[in-house]
Amino acid sequence: MMLDDVESRPLSGVTSGPATAGTDATGPDVEIVIPVYNEENDLGPSVRRLHAFLGQSFPFSTVITIADNASTDGTWACASRLAQELTDVRAVHLEQKGRGRALRQVWLASTARVVAYMDVDLSTDLGGLLPLVAPLISGHSDLAIGSRLARGSRVVRGPKREVISRCYNLLLRTTLRASFSDAQCGFKAMRTEAAHRLLPLVLDTAWFFDTELLVLAERCGLRIHEVPVDWVDDPDSRVDIVATALADLRGVARVGRALATGRLPIGQLRAQLGRAPLTSDLPEVPPRLVRQLVRFVAIGVASTVAYLIVFVLLRGWLGPQAANLLALLLTAVANTAANRRLTFGVRGVGARSHVEGLVIFAVGLALTSGALAGLHTLADEPGRGVELAVLVIANLVVTVLRFVAFRVWVFHPRRDGTPGKVVSSPRPAVVPAPSPPTSPRTPPASAAAQPQPQARNRNPEKDR
Repeated sequence: MMLDDVESRPLSGVTSGPATAGTDATGPDVEIVIPVYNEENDLGPSVRRLHAFLGQSFPFSTVITIADNASTDGTWACASRLAQELTDVRAVHLEQKGRGRALRQVWLASTARVVAYMDVDLSTDLGGLLPLVAPLISGHSDLAIGSRLARGSRVVRGPKREVISRCYNLLLRTTLRASFSDAQCGFKAMRTEAAHRLLPLVLDTAWFFDTELLVLAERCGLRIHEVPVDWVDDPDSRVDIVATALADLRGVARVGRALATGRLPIGQLRAQLGRAPLTSDLPEVPPRLVRQLVRFVAIGVASTVAYLIVFVLLRGWLGPQAANLLALLLTAVANTAANRRLTFGVRGVGARSHVEGLVIFAVGLALTSGALAGLHTLADEPGRGVELAVLVIANLVVTVLRFVAFRVWVFHPRRDGTPGKVVSSPRPAVVPAPSPPTSPRTPPASAAAQPQPQARNRNPEKDR
């Protein structure tokens, strides 16, 4: 998908409540969305509690948007009444179910500086809202998440949900290389400008929406701020864990394929968001050396195993030298292609790099063939194990030489450019944080110090 024409879109299939009071033409600082489905009992108390907190203890202008996604009970009627009664509260109705669908449509239509959402049960303590939003208002971060797994968080929930949550986030780290700690906590915020860029590419409309958005944001170089939260689970939750887990696994596979095949325009998004990777032409500051080395070693181990398998299969048929030639040729081509894309991040047509890879292959062939010839000179019939050991040692030497050649010659970042100073990608202009408000929203000291009671969740579709 090309992004040149991506714009903020109006809500489709949405019925709005009355006009929001107290919001000027430029929009509020923060729009907080509460997606709901069949929540007629909990919606009123939760929204009133949040509204009171914002009026007393939150220093930025806000609007609360209740996003009713296809409820079948009295939720929409309750949401409409709240929009009539409370200032800076509005309600929208979607004809289709899905938390991700509701957030995507409301966020794309938002004119606020920051968009956020929280679950209607308010499981997350509201004291975490200001730390969540402040780095986005200041321009320091692009996306902020509440984390139940970060150091400093305080969480009350059963062992089964704790294990599932930790296993899911471990899966994201190992398959999608995610570095955020908690993908599914229902307490997130994002700079609206960044949301309008990324959301058209987020396909999931349900629970995997959060994960897909976070992975995309991280790959685009956006800064993700994590806030340790106080969070209390409802042990009576009736979420279909098996169905949700299977949907998440399908989502992980889909996003992984899109990233591996280049269908997501990560480079274009990075450029539009001003988040191109930092580069350096200083020889004493090598770019991403540790990460490149780790990936190169992983590819090298897989390549060596494949080489030995092919060599053993061909050894008895072609003899050692011919088997070594074919095994090394096949694995060298695959090794160059994998390192080109995964280790050094080079895209596009790779004819030149493969030709240069063949030069490195010739050096490797000379070393390994020489090692075999030397072994057979010393012993007429060396054991198969000795032969393989000599080849492994020779391949280790070739691997070191290959990494050095790849890094300083084949995939060197300055081969197609002009050396110069350290370059950092331009960053969009940061809107300065507002002056301390003089409106009644300024929190009295006594009000800010009062603890907020936790609301009990009775939602069968609550966040995991």
